[in-house]
Amino acid sequence: MKINGGIRYCEKGLTASLRAMHVQSELIGMYNENVGGFDKIGYQRQEPVVSSFTEFLGVHGLSKTTDDKIGRIAMSDNPLDLALANKGYFQIQTADGIKLTRDGRFKLDKQGNLLTLEDDKVLSNAGVPIQLSVVPEQLKDVRINAKGQVSVLNRKTNKFENCAFLGVVDTNGVVVMNPEVKQGYNEYSNVSLQDEFIGMMPIIRNFEANRQIFMIQNQNLQKVISQLGQA
Repeated sequence: MKINGGIRYCEKGLTASLRAMHVQSELIGMYNENVGGFDKIGYQRQEPVVSSFTEFLGVHGLSKTTDDKIGRIAMSDNPLDLALANKGYFQIQTADGIKLTRDGRFKLDKQGNLLTLEDDKVLSNAGVPIQLSVVPEQLKDVRINAKGQVSVLNRKTNKFENCAFLGVVDTNGVVVMNPEVKQGYNEYSNVSLQDEFIGMMPIIRNFEANRQIFMIQNQNLQKVISQLGQA
């Protein structure tokens, strides 16, 4: 008795070319998304991941991971603009639950609540919204140190009152002990336009090669159909 085993995979050339172009279009879209996020505050580059079986799975074999390198940090004239010089994320309370962000552009409402520009509440390391004990007359009366401690100047006592610590955590939700918060700064994306364009070039060339193959196969198929029709 003989047992034969193995995997045999055959498919039409047109299908293979179409699948390859679809994958390459998705990859180009990922790179274009990074290029579009170049000037966005808090944006982190998305790194395309191509599995070993993408050739057969198509776009289902694609995924992406977040590049958590620190982005470009620039000075701001707003005391409530915060940047993280270390890896980590601010915690914010949204209508869809707690989310993480590196966009540290915050503001205060009339009750002294620390909010994002979209009016989501900024959370402390205790997981509760941060509310200042005193509503400051000026934004410069708010002080945030490198460890994320938020203090506000009480004009009546002429002393700073500690309110809370910013809830800076890693991707697993663990509190970052030394977030290196920089007050009066914004962190722009960690995208390098040069690297993105260089990364796109071989993908664009592969797309064009598959497109040419597809056109040749399609022309040959049309000839065959035409000849069969004449027979």
